[in-house]
Amino acid sequence: MSDIKDCGASPFIDGFALKAVTLSNGITLRVAIGGEGPPLLMLHGHPQNHLAWRKIAPQLAQKYQVILPDLRGYGDSDKPASDERHLAYSKRAMAEDISQLIDALGLSRVAFVGHDRGARVGHRLALDHPEKVACGTFVDIAPTATMYAQTDKAFATRYFWWFFLIQPYPLPETMIGHDPAFFLRKHIDGQLKTAGATSEAVFNDYLRCYQQPEMIHAVCEDYRAAATVDLEHDAEDSDKRIVCPLQLLWGEKGTVGQLYDVVETWQEKAINVQGKALPCGHSPQEEVPAVFLAQLQGFLDSVL
Repeated sequence: MSDIKDCGASPFIDGFALKAVTLSNGITLRVAIGGEGPPLLMLHGHPQNHLAWRKIAPQLAQKYQVILPDLRGYGDSDKPASDERHLAYSKRAMAEDISQLIDALGLSRVAFVGHDRGARVGHRLALDHPEKVACGTFVDIAPTATMYAQTDKAFATRYFWWFFLIQPYPLPETMIGHDPAFFLRKHIDGQLKTAGATSEAVFNDYLRCYQQPEMIHAVCEDYRAAATVDLEHDAEDSDKRIVCPLQLLWGEKGTVGQLYDVVETWQEKAINVQGKALPCGHSPQEEVPAVFLAQLQGFLDSVL
């Protein structure tokens, strides 16, 4: 049985209420919810939490019921213990959380938007629970298996954390834990290409969560899973395709946009794909929110 508890108004996103939603699997997710209308569920990436959507969520809430969870392991959501196969942080387990969240909120299908790790969870959600995804927007990613398979010096240099965070416990946990603020600042500053996109207040909230040893470990487990069990699941489902309409948005100044033909990387993963580069780095919803919002609303209007 699921359970929903009110946690007050969001201090960062006007008109949104914070909820603690305990799922039938026992995981509790922190979720910000605002607006009325067709449900729109948006998942953040690493190293952020649901505040990554703060610049566009109020506008979207004028037309949609906007649902902003913190992924398991991130923000104020539960950070469960893991295992040697990293199954607790597989994208299948994280997508199951979102499927159960949809049920707990009394919904049947949602429009989905995912950035970074959230989009990787969305990929698995669309494969494992296609009946619950009306359409998808994936932000600044190529498929995990593709990115690992095509690894070269340029990618390994730019996305070094894909190889650092997967090292065995406790190496990355210990090194990040020594100075989480330094690691977080360098990571965000390196990924985002628009000065001032992350305010100090928002950075401090990201840091509030990121400096918790439990979150540092969960982040590492997320990436360890991506390099192991997630690849196994992808290989097992190599014949499956995302059946809902899929929009891809990416930053033309970022690593993904510069190293990959993003639309082409998804054409073997989905049936109906479209995409566009935006004038920013890794986080368009924070860097160029008006541009991102216009592109997202246009897509939603065309498919819903």
